Parts: sequence; C-alpha cells; structure tokens
Amino acid sequence: MPTLYKSILKLGIETVGKNFYCTKISTNSIKMAGSKVLKRMDVIKSPEDLREYRGLELVNKLKVLIVSDPTTDKSAAALDVNIGFMSDPDKLPGLAHFCEHMLFLGTEKYPIENEYTKFLSQHGGSSNACTYADHTKYFFDVVPEKLEPALDRFAQFFIAPLFTEDVTDRELNAVNSEHEKNIPNDTWRLDQLDKHTGDPKHPYSKFGTGNKDTLDTIPKEQGINVRDELLKFHDKWYSSNIMALCVLGKEPLDEIEDMVVRLFSDIKNKDVTSPRWDDHPFTDDYLKLFAKIVPIKDVRNLNITFPIPDLHEYYKSGPGNYISHLIGHEGPGSLLSALKARGWSSNLFGGFLRPSPRGFGFFGVSMDLTEEGMDHINDIIVTVFQYINLLKSDEPQKWIFEEQKNIMAMHFHFKDKEVPISFVANHVHNLQEYPMNEVLSGGYLLEEWRPELITQVLEYLKPEKSRVAIVAQKYANRPENEREPWYGTEYSLSKISDETIQNWNSAGFCSELHLPPVNEFIPTDFSLRPKDDDITQHPAIIYDSSLIRLWFKQDDEYKLPKATVRYDFVSPLAYLDPLNYDLTHLFVVLFRDSLNEYAYAAEIAGLKWDLANTKYGMVLAVNGYSSKLHILLERVIGKLVNFEIDPKRFDIMKENYTRELKNFTTAQPYQHAVYYLAMLLTESAWNKEELLAALDQVTVERLKEFIPSLLSKLHIEGLIHGNFNKADALQLGTKVEEQINQSFAITPLLPRQLVLNREIDLDDGCNYLYEIENNIHRSSCTSLYYQCGMQKTESNMLLELFLQIISEPCYDILRTKEQLGYMVFSGLRRSNGVQGLRIIVQSDRHPNFVDSRIEEFLKSMLDYITNMPDEEFKLHKDALAAQRLEKPKRLSGLSARFWNEISNQQYNFDRAQIEVAYLLTITKLDIINFFENFFLENAKQRNKLAVHVLSTAEGGAGKIDNNVDANVIEQEARNKITDPNVFKSTQSMFPLVQPYIEIVRKGSRSKL
Repeated sequence: MPTLYKSILKLGIETVGKNFYCTKISTNSIKMAGSKVLKRMDVIKSPEDLREYRGLELVNKLKVLIVSDPTTDKSAAALDVNIGFMSDPDKLPGLAHFCEHMLFLGTEKYPIENEYTKFLSQHGGSSNACTYADHTKYFFDVVPEKLEPALDRFAQFFIAPLFTEDVTDRELNAVNSEHEKNIPNDTWRLDQLDKHTGDPKHPYSKFGTGNKDTLDTIPKEQGINVRDELLKFHDKWYSSNIMALCVLGKEPLDEIEDMVVRLFSDIKNKDVTSPRWDDHPFTDDYLKLFAKIVPIKDVRNLNITFPIPDLHEYYKSGPGNYISHLIGHEGPGSLLSALKARGWSSNLFGGFLRPSPRGFGFFGVSMDLTEEGMDHINDIIVTVFQYINLLKSDEPQKWIFEEQKNIMAMHFHFKDKEVPISFVANHVHNLQEYPMNEVLSGGYLLEEWRPELITQVLEYLKPEKSRVAIVAQKYANRPENEREPWYGTEYSLSKISDETIQNWNSAGFCSELHLPPVNEFIPTDFSLRPKDDDITQHPAIIYDSSLIRLWFKQDDEYKLPKATVRYDFVSPLAYLDPLNYDLTHLFVVLFRDSLNEYAYAAEIAGLKWDLANTKYGMVLAVNGYSSKLHILLERVIGKLVNFEIDPKRFDIMKENYTRELKNFTTAQPYQHAVYYLAMLLTESAWNKEELLAALDQVTVERLKEFIPSLLSKLHIEGLIHGNFNKADALQLGTKVEEQINQSFAITPLLPRQLVLNREIDLDDGCNYLYEIENNIHRSSCTSLYYQCGMQKTESNMLLELFLQIISEPCYDILRTKEQLGYMVFSGLRRSNGVQGLRIIVQSDRHPNFVDSRIEEFLKSMLDYITNMPDEEFKLHKDALAAQRLEKPKRLSGLSARFWNEISNQQYNFDRAQIEVAYLLTITKLDIINFFENFFLENAKQRNKLAVHVLSTAEGGAGKIDNNVDANVIEQEARNKITDPNVFKSTQSMFPLVQPYIEIVRKGSRSKL
C-alpha cells in the first residue's frame, strides 16, 4: 500500500464522502415564525478544532458564521460586502475604496469620528479594512468582555454612516496619500497596467484606489458632489442580502446569536444582486500581445497570462489545483528545474491567479530572468509550452489528485488555531463563496475526481490565447513607449506574430520534463509522543558542549503532531567586515538554492525549512509535522557540511544580490528612515554601499575558502519545541553536532566571542538630526526617536503603557485631523536591550514641518494624560494587560517567543506574567513622571534623534518653491549629523541587559 494511504488510515478517520477528515456540528433547525433568524445550518469542522460553530441566515438575508471559544483572549468580527471597486461609477474611480475609508469616521449613533477606533484602542483592540475588485471587507478585534459594545459600533457602519462634509474633504487627502505611496511600487504598477491593456469598456480596467483628481478635482469640474455619491453608493450596495458576517467570542453560541440578531437585523435588505462579469476583459482583441514594461526596481521578469473562465464552482474537484500543482512544481523534472539547469531563471510561479473577480479568471506563469535568460525569452516560452504539452499528452493522473486530496485533508485536519482577527478576516468571504456548511472546509476537502475538467482547462493554455510581458529596465526611454495614466508606468505593446504563435504551437516535448515522483515526505505517523516525567513549563538546557547548547520544550499545550527546530550557528567571521558578510550571504542563498529541488516535496507536505544569515552567523529553522522532520534536518545538515559551489549558480546569485542592494534606493521613504536609524544606533553595522563595494572582491575561489573557515569556528545554540520527547531532542541535537564534528576541525569559541552587539547611548538632553535625500518618491518621511534607556520590567511597562495611551490620539490627530499623510506610525523600538518611542509619518509635507507637528502633538499629551479620568486610565492598563497576556495560537508562535528570549540572551520566559504584574501597579502619576523625564521639552533625559528623508523627486517637498515649503516651521537649534561614523565615535555605549535567570555564559565548556 502506498505510503500516503497508510498515513490516512493511521489517523483512524473516515475517508469517504463529506465527512472526510471532518466532523459536523448538528445544529440544523428552523426558527419559529416571527424570529429574526431564518435558519441555522451545520458547519463541517476538523476533529481537532475545539471551537463551536453555527451558521445563520437572518430574516434580512444576512449570512452569519458565529464561533464560540471559551478560551479565547480576544474576540473578533468581520463583515464582507459583496461589492468592490469594479462597481465604482464610471465618473468616480475609487469611490468604493473611499466609502471604505469613510465608514470609520462617524455614524448617526456614534457621531464622533474617532469613536470606533478609540473604543477599540482602549480595550486592547485593532481594526482594518480592504477594498477588492468585487467585495469589501471590514474587521476588528477587542478584549472578549467588550465584544457587544464593539459590535454595536461596528454594525452602525452598515446601518447609518454620516459621511459628514468636513470629514469627507479631509479623508480625500488620506486616499490620495495612499495612492501616492503606491506609485513607485512595481506590484501596483503592473497590476494597473494589466487592467489598462485589456478591454477599456470592461469594469476590470478601472482604477480602484482613486486619488484626489478622481474624487475631488475632476468631480468638482463636472458638478458632481462626491458626498452625495458616497451616500448613493452606500444606499444602493450596502444591502444585508449581499453581506456576510463572522463573529468569534467567548460566549456560548446562543448568546453570540442574540447579539448578532439584535445589532445587525436593522441593516436593510435592498434585495440587490452582486454583479458578475462573465465576459472576460481579455477578449481576442487583447490577446497575442507582447508587452515590454519598465519597472522602478532593477528586476527582470517574464509573465505569461491566459484568460480562463471562473472555476470556483468546481472547488470540490479542484482542476485548477491539479494544474497549478504541476506547472508550479519545483522538484525533479519540473519546469523550474529545467530552466535553472540552463541558467535562465531561479524562481517560478505557475497557477491560477486567485482571488479573481466573479465570472472570469486568469492562469499565469511568471518567473525571474537571469541575464542569460533575457537572451532566451523565446526558448523559455517554448519550454513552458513543452511542459503544458506534457500535461496534455496523457490522461490526468488520479494518483496525483489523490495525493493532493490527502495532503489538503491532512492540513485541514491538523490546521493550527488561528488568531481571532485573522480567523474572521480569512473566513468571512467564504460565506459568499461556499455553502454555509462548508465555510471552514471549502477549498480544503476535494471529493470529486473529474479528469475531464482538467483536460478542458488545459485547453485554455494555448499560445493564441496568451499575453506575454517582459519586465526589465533595459526597455526604458524607447521612442515607441507609452505611459499608463494612473501610475505613469512606461511600456510598449506589440502583436505576437502568427509565425511566433505557430512556433510555440510546435514546441513538442522536452526530455528533461516529467511529472513529479510520489511525495515521500507525506507524514506517516500522527501520534503524539508520550509525555516526559520531568516536562518543564519553559525551555530547559538538556545538552551543553563546547560546540552546541540545546534547549528543549516538550509541547503539552497545542497537542498537534508538529514541531519547530531552530539552530543559531554563531561565528565571529560572519560579520567581521563587509566582505565576510557578503560571503556569508552568498553561501546562504546558494545553499538554499541547491536544496530547493529536494525540499520542495517536504514543503508541499507541510514541512518547511529556511537558512538565513544574521549579524552573528546563520539561523536554520525547520518546522512542520514531526513525523519526518528528522529526515529533512539530517539532509540539510549533511548538505551544509558537504556543500559544493556551482559556479554558474554563483554568478547568478551574486548578480541577484547586487541588484538587491542597489534596489534599496527604491524602497519606501519610511523604510529608509528605519534603516538609517538602525545604522546610527547600532554598534556594528555595515551599510549597503559598503556591502556593494565589497562584492567586487567576492569570487568562487574566495567563497570556497571561506565556507570551511566559517563552519569550523562555531558555537551552535539550538531550540527544539513540539511533539518530541527529551530522548528525541537529544538525538536530533547530538546528530547535528556529530555531523559537523566529522566534517571540520572545530575551534570552540570563547565566551567573549559570543557577546552581543551594544547600542549607542545618546547624550542626555540631545537633539540630533540626520537628513538624507531620496529622488524616487514624491513623499518624504519624518522619523522621531526618543531613547528611554535599557530594557527592564519597570521601564518596559511604563513605555508600553505610555504608547498604549497615545497611539490612538497620534493616529487621529496626525493622520485623520491634520492629514499629514496616509502612513502614521507610533511604536516601540527595541534593539540590543535598549528601547525608545518612535513616531514615523510619511508625508508630502516637508519633514521640518511634520517634525514640528509631531512635537506639538507630543507636547499636548501631557495635558491629555493629566486630565484623563481614572476609569479611562484603568481601561488602558487593562487593554495592555490583555494584549500582553494573549497566548500564541500556534506552536510556532510560542516557539518564536522562546527563541527571542534565547537569541537576545535574556531568558525571561515568563516575561508576560512578570511584566503585567508590575503594569497593574502603575499609577497615572507614574506615567506623568515618565513623560516629564523622557519627552517633556528641555527635560534632562529627553534624548531625541530625528531622521528626515527629504524627497527631491519631481513634486516632492524638496523641490517645491525652490526648496522652500511655505508651511515649514523653523526647528529649534539641534545638532546635525553629517557623518554617521564620526557621530557614533563620539557616543558612549549602553551595557547589555543581563540574563533574567542564572545561566552559564555561552561558550563555556560544561556538559550537562
């Protein structure tokens, strides 16, 4: 019997029919006449899922999924309206998106514009929304005790929004700023160009984001009142019969149902029908097109797109899954494998581009291109059609379908518990897409083998039905180029000749291409390991030698057959200088590249691995089903100690890395601000210019010499967490040590070689400014950092509570009221044991002006806190406590917390409980004193470091009015940093935070 069938039968779960890998909640009933609930329905769920579910349809035809989880530490809700930007009025592009923004800003019952966000902030919550082509989604979370009042505020979005005139005018700026942020983003640019080059009469071609021109300037010129149109749009489309709601709470299902009925039954049923577009935007007139597109980043990509029908109705047979699985495969015999062997590509995506709007779809094959690949575009396309021919040449293979079916069912059965807000946001649209009873299982459980559908879909993948795009900067500034109107993307279009189409139709077959082998990584054992007698609450050291120290925690909480393994390969050589960093980086990317073909099958079967380089060396992570984790881990370590460089792949990866470093100039201004602040504050940091310069010295020979040096001068810190016992963990850890010791003459590191980097200690009372220019983006960025000293329980909680109090006012004042920019962020910065407050605003205003407004906001917070009622202050403490005590929903999340303590060498595994206990003792006077010490103007301990990213692009703040912004307010005298290295040489360093528990310093020779 094949391994994959053994793995199913070992579960002891029925594998036939609709109960395949699932259980049902039998709650089918019809409510009595006069009730506001029309019907209840069963919901299929995994046997491992302890939450309770009920499907409802209210009398107003609102579809509802309610979820009861008595153990939840957050409640959440999401509502999906089955209408999106493809339904914008032709004269008002972006209206659906604008409507999404406006619903947050006041309703008849709750008219204060920040009432909703303030309430959530005060009760440990958050919110967001997204506008898609054919639907719009709103969601939030909150502490469980406040679900009902949060739902009340939320429901009013869809019952009686205000759309007040002054708020409407102001929020236009936020929509425009959001669009401005996206203009230099190649993903947005390519997506809109794809729409622009289809049928211009089709709604798919619309500009969904909108900007000030489409929602203000042009409508005014045409006598259109946008506020009136918002009201009309909401009144027409925001109808309960095309809405779906998902609510998760700790209450029993009957109580949640009662809340939903009372609060959402007043949404009007206008009996509208969500539009469906069965006509494809890529009709024959818009096929056989060849586009040459100029990106912002220095990237090279080939994209082939085929129009296809909407396949959603066939979700139980998954013809799209079958084809995507094979064309996008990365194992032996795959399309990617053949292209990599020829040196033409390194990464490939093949699959159905979901979510697609209702009524039509797209199948895409996309890949990056090497320099050599750019010279073989036609050969690559021929190879793509050779693989498609392979799939067409024989009947679809049932064993492949069965393998997919069982893997997907396995993933459904052992699905990790989702964070509440993610759960509701991810499942609410399923109520629109699947029958109510399949809202959890839809898309997971394949039940019908229909090979004829696979054959039919493959017939759409023809040369004459294709569109081809090459994305590369080499096409810039050509006389034939046009520009897409919304993003200004430079491109040219031409028809693919009949001769070329015929050539592709005659592609034939390629001997290198074949179907993948049976997946040997599918788990065969789903049993849970017996508990150790001495199981610990937190990770404990179970092995400590001169080479490796191993931490272990057996899972006794999540009780799934999964595990995570992390190894930190610490070497002083990895970050010794820019050259060594480049060598380490290239070793890592070449290593990942070399194992991709082998490990792809493991990834499909739910077993993932990664190797990443850090300042301290490399971190190896393997996680997923525990059954065969050891096989993958041994193969990875075996390859690591016997790695051989492929010179051809070296050239490709070095060139990719070069472009990656250069492409940083195109990153968002706020990303530049974050990067430069880290450069200024970290003891040792090589900048991208230094790394780029050192790349000239990197050769194959030098890398060959470097790798043994790196791997022979190591200390390994490991963490094993999950479905293993101590004996399993020891075997895994000692096996790694044995494999490395057999291959290298290891030189143990001294304790001083394992000390972490330290952080710059800014002078008391300082006011530094570092200014850089950016000529790519029209937006500038202002980042203000106020250093607050070393991390410890008391200061951690004071800073976190202060941030909790000011975060909502910061967003409301700087973004909503003052409209400084779409991106407004306030948060902690913690690095190397030092922390501070950081406020970032990306704006079209001059950084000096924005800096002054942030300062003014910060100044106003003293009165805000002083006058805050005690009850409101307590709400903030309770909200922060709830947030800090929230438990990770997945084993991998808890592993990440453990790893953070280990890698930072602080080892405070019970940090949340300890710090929240102190939080509850904090008084308002404590926060006021904290504010006066660190943030009050002229305070002795106020240490400010500002980073200004000034736009010198056309239309940017550095170009307006001969570099003089009339709105710029002169700043107070400050020390300007001109040379980061000189600046750092004048500053002292903080000490490192000492371990919370008694522990022998890393690198000691003791053995447990």
